[in-house]
Amino acid sequence: MARAFDPFREVDRWFSVVARAPASTAMPMALYRDGDTFVTQIDLPGVDPASIDVDVDDRTLTVRAERKGATGEDAKWLVRERPIGTFARQLTLGYGVALDKIAADYSDGVLSLRIPVAEEAKPRKIEVQHAGTTTQLGAERTQIEGSVDS
Repeated sequence: MARAFDPFREVDRWFSVVARAPASTAMPMALYRDGDTFVTQIDLPGVDPASIDVDVDDRTLTVRAERKGATGEDAKWLVRERPIGTFARQLTLGYGVALDKIAADYSDGVLSLRIPVAEEAKPRKIEVQHAGTTTQLGAERTQIEGSVDS
């Protein structure tokens, strides 16, 4: 059976070894839209909630968190699949979101961010006004009645 060649898989594997854990594996994320709100859920098990930092600069939302190792200095690793250290993940936000109303919650090892759609970006109906429809009818009746009397 032939295997598909993916040149980026080897590069990704190399960066995983060098950096110990890329952001996508250290901070796996789900992103979806629920009505007028975008919801991001980022897995951060074992992270001290006090180490979580979420900020927005211009249109870039950055999440930083730190996971510390739970072993002593003399420990000899047999298997090390849980990355430790400080991790960051960035999202570029569009212009249609309310940056000042982003809410964050950390529960059961999952950081949830709720990013609402800005009011000005929501679809809306625009009422079409008719300029003086009833006034014009009244004026036409007055002219017709005046011409009949003469």
